This record gives sequence, structure tokens and C-alpha cells, in this order.
Amino acid sequence: MALEGEWFFSKNPSGNQQRQWELVTIPHSWNAEDGLTPDYYRGGARYEYILSLDSVPKGRRAFLRFEAVSQEADVKVNGINAGNHKGAFNAFCFEITDMLHAGDNKITVEATNAHNDNIAPLEGDFTIFGGIYRPVKLMWLPENCITPLDYASPGTYITQKEVSDDIAKLNIVTKLDGKALKSKNNLSLRTTITAPDGKTVASRSTRCGKDADGKVAVSQDYEVGSPALWSTDSPDNRYTVFHELLDGKTVIDTLSQKIGLRYFSIDPEKGFSLNGTPCRLAGVNRHQDRPGKGWAISQAEHDEDMALIKEIGANTVRLAHYPHSEYFYDLCDRNGLLVWAEIPFVGHGTDSPKFADNLKTQLVELIRQNYNHPSIFIWSLFNELGAGRSGVPGIVEELNNLAHAEDPSRPTVAATNKDDLPENNIPDYIAYNNYPGWYWAEPAAMGPSTDWKNRGKPVAVSEYGAGASIHDHDPYIKSAPKTDGHYHPEEWQATVHEGNYAELVKRPRVWATWVWNMFDFASASRNEGDTRGTNDKGLVTYDRKIPKDAFYFYKAQWNKEPMAYITSRRHVIREHADTKIKVYSNCDKVLLLVNGTTISTVTPASGIATWDKVTLHPGKNEITVIGTRDGKTVTDSCEWILK
Repeated sequence: MALEGEWFFSKNPSGNQQRQWELVTIPHSWNAEDGLTPDYYRGGARYEYILSLDSVPKGRRAFLRFEAVSQEADVKVNGINAGNHKGAFNAFCFEITDMLHAGDNKITVEATNAHNDNIAPLEGDFTIFGGIYRPVKLMWLPENCITPLDYASPGTYITQKEVSDDIAKLNIVTKLDGKALKSKNNLSLRTTITAPDGKTVASRSTRCGKDADGKVAVSQDYEVGSPALWSTDSPDNRYTVFHELLDGKTVIDTLSQKIGLRYFSIDPEKGFSLNGTPCRLAGVNRHQDRPGKGWAISQAEHDEDMALIKEIGANTVRLAHYPHSEYFYDLCDRNGLLVWAEIPFVGHGTDSPKFADNLKTQLVELIRQNYNHPSIFIWSLFNELGAGRSGVPGIVEELNNLAHAEDPSRPTVAATNKDDLPENNIPDYIAYNNYPGWYWAEPAAMGPSTDWKNRGKPVAVSEYGAGASIHDHDPYIKSAPKTDGHYHPEEWQATVHEGNYAELVKRPRVWATWVWNMFDFASASRNEGDTRGTNDKGLVTYDRKIPKDAFYFYKAQWNKEPMAYITSRRHVIREHADTKIKVYSNCDKVLLLVNGTTISTVTPASGIATWDKVTLHPGKNEITVIGTRDGKTVTDSCEWILK
């Protein structure tokens, strides 16, 4: 059962203040209003919830699961310690069976998002929102069950040992917990695999065995012939793995998981291949926050983010710089987006063993909780470590070894902005955060800088882009504005992306590229662009209301549906009669009309159609374009006013 409404919330009082309570719903963040300010609240708060029970079910066990609390949580039930969790982004689960009674039960959560040298991230270009910002649920399970206590994972791990067009070899490990497992028992696990069309392709029952601590792992091997492969084009090709825990002939617990069978490779020259077919990965980065909500966002808002990512035509998403919502990973599975998933090891670490332990725990949580998602193809170990600042000596190597021990089926990667960082050589692959045209050089410098980084190894670009305000315009801009200033013309962002992408697309050995960022996001320390506390490099505004011009540049590159979009459309008031008109389109031909008069028809080059010198009339001017492709027609129009 979901524990959503009527939580009492109070920030920790200071001095002689009395605690002030308010009624909130979960998900909730206490930085919803101040998350864009440099002095946003980083401290403690208390949540209380009254769980009313008519009775405590006999023969059942109660588990309390939080999908995320930022960033440390102490949980009590009726004054009894249930447990502590450190880390803002992963789920945690405690058994509370013996703490409950009939009547009212008080659940108390002491949470804090205060900086802690022993909890990653220690820094980062994003706001650390506080609160119980993802769902909370109470689960009643049988005395002997598929455990929810293995790092709050589903309790079953489906490893794709070998997958090809002809066969898929799987190993499935399911972890059980219960008193009956401490001695000889009559428990068995029945696992059934059904194909996307609903037909059963495999089924097997395995005796569960015993262990002195009552925890047993059941391992089962399966083969699926001629598998229907999951891919970016065929995301509906997902199999169902259905577990039934039986006591004799009686089913006492069940669990269902959706999986996608696929295989991939990364070649230094040929790039990325999925299921044996070259597949250039081209996509975006994503942060999870929203204005007025912080990280406490709804499923509908996750859906809106996915719809925009699908509209642009991306086939991959880097979920930066931390584990994201379980629901969003599900959306990526269902929509065929390949996912770069990462832990929040950002900037630097410390030499504290507690920090190292926390970092490793966060990695294990990320992997085990999301092990079965077909969309996730790679685990990321760090982002932009500073030279000599990774903390505990050897921590990156430990993380790399740990990732491979936890999951032998996926490679590791990291994102760096330093060419000579020794840690770059540890993950299986390295990707670069590279910003030519914004922080340095011209947009076309993306080409030679990427060539130099290649050096015979597979190379990817994990971040690139530029800031933009939809309120600032200069169609004639030739160089980057002051990047830490308040004037970020929308046109320069588009110019940077045009120049960067033109170089990247020439290089098939660049196996993946991710735009920074899909959406503007909160970065409380920033004071640039038109909104304080915001990183404005998004292709879409923070509120998701307005896609910027550069969004449509990528839509013209990646989306197969015919489209045409007039750029600089928000530059409504014009001072020059002669103007350049630029249109992003994937059409074969684009016709331009001004005030109903035909100007000419242009064939777009690399998704761009331009008319260099078009004369506007004083007053209102109606700009219209008509694109044609495969017998389909699309139109776009806007109005400009010449002073």
C-alpha cells in the first residue's frame, strides 16, 4: 500500500523556536521554493505518519520501502529504530513486523540534506533537494518470501549470459528469506518465462534448500531459442519472468519482472552496434527536477519528459548525475531508450573509508535495484573528477571491480573533462564532457578535439552544448557571449549545436553523443542567463513549456516524421528590413512565403534550409514555410514586426 497523503512535516527549529508543522503529501521536497537560491535550506527536518491498522495480519511480515530520501534518513516506528540510510537517490527497505500493533502506529523519518563529507555527491552543478521525494509503500509479505531486503532490489537477478539472433542463455538468481529456510523445508521456486506474444517458452521448478540464517539464493539456467530481441525500434519485445514460491503445492509468494533480450558491442572504429546492427547512439542528458517541486515530481511529469525526449527522436539518455526514478527506467524500457546509469561520484571524494564505503554501497544499490532493465546498457563510475581529488587511493579501481562483480553482463564507463586524468584508464570506456563554442574555441573545434581524444580507443561525448534564453536574441551573433553573464541569445545555442553535431556525425567511431541538457535545471550556485540558480543549457525550458530552437535542430536530425520549424521565431520585433531566415526541416523541399508571397523553394542541407536576404515590410509580417516529404506536407508560421 502506498503511503502518500497526510504526512506531517516540520523543518528542524533553530534556537528557541517551536517546531512548526504542516500537512504534506508524498512525494515532497522542502526546497520546492528556495531550490534556485544560493542559500537554499540544507539541514534537517522531520516527517510523521500515522498508520492505522485494524489488526496485524498473522503469518505476514511488514516491510517499509522508501524509493528515495535526500540525503540521509533515520526511520522509527512507534519509537523503535527501523534503520538508517545514507544516500539521496537509491531505495531502501526495512522490516518493521515486530514494531507494529493494532490501532495507530507512528512512523517518524528524520531526514537531512546537509552536506556530509561521508556521503556522495560532495559537489556538483545541481541543487541537492531535500525530502521524501519519491514514493513510500508498506508491503505485507508471507513469512517465507522473495526478499525485498537485498539492497531494496526486486530480489531476482536475470543475467543475459549469451544472447544472439539464434539463442538467449539466461541465469536467474532469486533470493529468498524466511524461518522455514533455516532447516529442511518443502519450499520450491517455480519460474515461468513467457514471450512477448504471451506464449510460454520455459518453465521450471527448483527446490529451495536451506541455510542457517534463513537466506537462500536459488539459481536457475534457461535457454530461449530464436529470441524476439529488444531494441530501440522494437521495445515491445519484452519477455515476462514470473516467479512463484510454493510451500508444497500452495503458492505463497509471487514476483513478475519484464526483461528485454539484446546484445551490443562497441568498436573503436565502427562505433556502437545493437543486436549486430550498427546503431549510432544520439541522445540527451536529463536531470529530474521541476520548478516549484524540486525532485518531488509525479508520474505524469516523468511521462511528459519522456514524450519530449521521444519527440526529439533520441535513442539514448544519460541519466545524470545520480540514480533516477524506477518509473523512468521503466519508461526507457517501454520506449526503447538505451540508458547510461551512474552513481553521484562528482568532482572529488575524500580519503575517509566511510566515504568509500558509502560510494560502493550506492553503486551496489544502483545495480541491484535496476539489474533487470534492458534499457540500461552501461554503469558509470564518476563524472568530472579533479586531478588528484578522487579521494581514497584506488577507489575508482575498486568501483570498477565491484561493478563487474555485481554485473558481469554490462561494461563500465565514466565522464571526464580532463585528458590526462589517470582514472580515465580504469573503466571499460571513457567519455568526454566537451564544450567547444561555449567555454572555449569555435563550434567546429569539436571535430579535432574528439579525434585527439580517440587515440585508438572507443570514444564518446557525454556532454556538449551551450546556454540559451528564449528571451535573448541576436540572429547575427558570430561568437560566444559571456558564458557567466546574463545575456545568452537563443541563436548562439543553436549555432553551437549545429557546428558541434556536424563534426560528430562525420565520425562513426564516436559511438555515442549526449546533449547537455534536455531540460534547464536547478543549479543554486549559478548566477547567469535570465534566471538565477538555473543552468540554461537545456533544449527545453525548465518548466517544459517551450522547446528552444536547438530542440528542433535535433528533431530534424533524429525524428523520422516530416517537420519544419522557423528559427528565431521569438525575435518578434525586427529592426532590419533585410533578414536571414533559417528553417530546421527533414523534408525534401521547403517553400518560403512572406505575407503570402512566394519567395523560393530550398532543399535542406543537414536539416537546415536558409534564405539569406529576405525583405520584410514595415509592420506585421507573416512568415510561412511549407515542407514536403514522401507525399506529406507540413507547415509552420510565425509573425514578426518590423519597426
